Amino acid sequence: MTLPDSPLEPIREPVKQITSLPWFERLARLGYAAKGVVYFIVGLLAAQTAIGSGGKTTNTTGALKAIVAQPFGKFLLGIVTLGIIGYVLWRLVQTFFDPEKSGKQINAKRIAQRIGYAISALAYTGLALTSVKLIMGSVVGDSDSIEDWTIYILAQPFGRWLVALAGMMVVSVGIFYLYQAYKGNFRCHFKLSQMSRTKQIWAVRIGKFGIAARGIVFGIIGIFLMLAAVQSDGTQARGLGGALAVLAQQPFGVWLLGIVALGLIAYGIYSGIEARYRHIANL
Repeated sequence: MTLPDSPLEPIREPVKQITSLPWFERLARLGYAAKGVVYFIVGLLAAQTAIGSGGKTTNTTGALKAIVAQPFGKFLLGIVTLGIIGYVLWRLVQTFFDPEKSGKQINAKRIAQRIGYAISALAYTGLALTSVKLIMGSVVGDSDSIEDWTIYILAQPFGRWLVALAGMMVVSVGIFYLYQAYKGNFRCHFKLSQMSRTKQIWAVRIGKFGIAARGIVFGIIGIFLMLAAVQSDGTQARGLGGALAVLAQQPFGVWLLGIVALGLIAYGIYSGIEARYRHIANL
């Protein structure tokens, strides 16, 4: 089966015309930058907690709240929100149209990759909606949405199996991130011709550290999802903020939290590098 046989082929040309426009590339790059800002703030707040200078272990919603609380916070959050929307659009294009030309043959790896893009688009759509609520002055709770969704799904038929499957998938994603950090093959997505040798080296080093930290966090989230399924207790589920809090509660927790927090800061910087140098390929 090849992509030309796809039912989406008739609308490929109109989408191609849109993605070839300069504003779409700028919006996608702003999306990577916005994601970087969010993770940088999450990591910074966690690092402050680790060294005892304030801060807190929080999730991406907490990062948005930290932005809106600053002077001109709504204006700043508006820019971040626009970037998040751009990132969602780019993920949707990656999901359906393979702009990075990863190959014509559809196989398990490509299907899994596209499913990942779709889930990412869905997750950041939720984050964009939360951001809009904050800009409008609505009250947004601090609870992890993962916990809320886990409680809801567990109440459905076959809920425990669905949560267990989700947990295994999230752990698998975490392992993939750790493998990606080890291999460092993400450098192929950069415009290497525009980067000096020093920039390339540091981009890979920062990327490895950041992606590995994200892999650890995903692994913890997945383990707690599986625990929630085994115990049929949705309150056992943990999101990003909960995973960081779990690290802080372990032996040598301050060190563990500090290292992962620095890794999330590195991931934020890496996303900024993506915003500048990543290939935003046309269809």
